[in-house]
Amino acid sequence: MDFNVKKLASDAGVFFSRAMQFTEEKLGQAEKTELDAHFENLLARADCTKNWTEKILRQTEVLLQPNPSARVEEFLYEKLDRKVPSRVTNGELLAQYMTEAANDFGPGTPYGKTLIKVGETQRRLGAAERDFIHSASITFLTPLRNFLEGDWRTIAKERRILQNRRLDLDACKARLKKAKAAEAKAAAEHELRLTQTEFDRQAEVTRLLLEGISSTHVNHLRCLHEFVESQTNYYAQCYQYMLDLQKQLGRFSGTFVGNADSTSPPPAAASPPAVAAATLPAVPTIPVVPTIVGVPSTVAEGVLNPNEVKPPASGTRKARVLYDYEAADSTELALLADEMITVYSLPGMDPDWLIGERGNQKGKVPVTYLELLS
Repeated sequence: MDFNVKKLASDAGVFFSRAMQFTEEKLGQAEKTELDAHFENLLARADCTKNWTEKILRQTEVLLQPNPSARVEEFLYEKLDRKVPSRVTNGELLAQYMTEAANDFGPGTPYGKTLIKVGETQRRLGAAERDFIHSASITFLTPLRNFLEGDWRTIAKERRILQNRRLDLDACKARLKKAKAAEAKAAAEHELRLTQTEFDRQAEVTRLLLEGISSTHVNHLRCLHEFVESQTNYYAQCYQYMLDLQKQLGRFSGTFVGNADSTSPPPAAASPPAVAAATLPAVPTIPVVPTIVGVPSTVAEGVLNPNEVKPPASGTRKARVLYDYEAADSTELALLADEMITVYSLPGMDPDWLIGERGNQKGKVPVTYLELLS
């Protein structure tokens, strides 16, 4: 009991001495032991690392999970050391709604078929998003959290101890200056040597921890590369999924024209389907392609006999096919993605169409499926 009382009294005395020293330093009434410039630079670098790591961590969490309520829920599960329940991504939820809508509208109708195809792609996008979030959490977020909750807390603790050791040291220096009697001076000098030794030892411990920030940067750099790799793979998957979807919609573009109850192909003179065009990337403004004078009048009436069409003597252009296209009838030319064909225009033709030639084959081709080359 007496030991505990004495210890409490001693601790209270030390606390009071530090408080007095700190207050007098703030008021400019006491000297303060300054750390060397290198040590101050290490402290500033550590603080900068901690502050930016916190900001990057928080914003990456927002990027991966925009819903603040979901982030709070995940945080609570993590603190309780429980597994976070699996959550449906927005893409997967959209896919579910599209599939259910297709079943209600009729999976055999043009709209229903398209909803199913788009819904399947949205499901794949949602699954890719889930994989990306999981990968980024492990390779990037976890190391950042480990630094803030582990290494940084250790550094902060040792810095507080160093601050207390410095206050003790400066308080001893002040008492030595005030000592008058030889006995009091001897006691103060002995105490000063002890506090100086403790301060030097703690300064060295703290310095080693601060210098370890360089290793932290190296580790975070590696994690950043892995995060970029995961993000690159994710966006590449999304791009491929959407490209595949565009090609599927392009092959079945004929089903987008007509009334809701009809599944028959569009008339031969119909322009490229509006819905299919909406799903394709923006096509740059197409320069006028040379026209042919004296072609059969049936072209203006929407009927084309490929055998009656003669290419102009000059002015034809090359075009690269962007997407597969399935000819709706004998007046059209089927296309394969990335192939090269020759194209030109005819008087009276729909501006959304051109005449395309590939070897001995010719027929109408939709402009939206082409990249005209100069």
